[in-house]
Amino acid sequence: MSMPTTEAEAICQSCGACCETYRVSFYWAEALERGIADDMVEQLTPWHACLRGTNDLKPRCAALTGKVGERVACGMYAARPSPCREVQVGDDRCRRARQRHGLPDLPAFLWPDDKPAP
Repeated sequence: MSMPTTEAEAICQSCGACCETYRVSFYWAEALERGIADDMVEQLTPWHACLRGTNDLKPRCAALTGKVGERVACGMYAARPSPCREVQVGDDRCRRARQRHGLPDLPAFLWPDDKPAP
């Protein structure tokens, strides 16, 4: 991720809770379309894959660096698959992940209007 341009992006870059909470699964061809490195992808079924590390009992995406709740970065942010793009700062998935890691809830003005990122 580049330098944050909004308060929401700054919060996201200091969090990373979603990257250490959820399995990031997607249609396998998306990895090819986005140029995700083979060593970052784990095959789940003939049609679905996930990001390495996210299918573990204690998920942690292999692309995540840093400490959750302090400062984190995604090593493949530009190529991240659709499940990563769909999570928005303050949405239900974000808030559940933050709660799981003992992080405070976000102010309501940061909650999205349920529109996923491009």
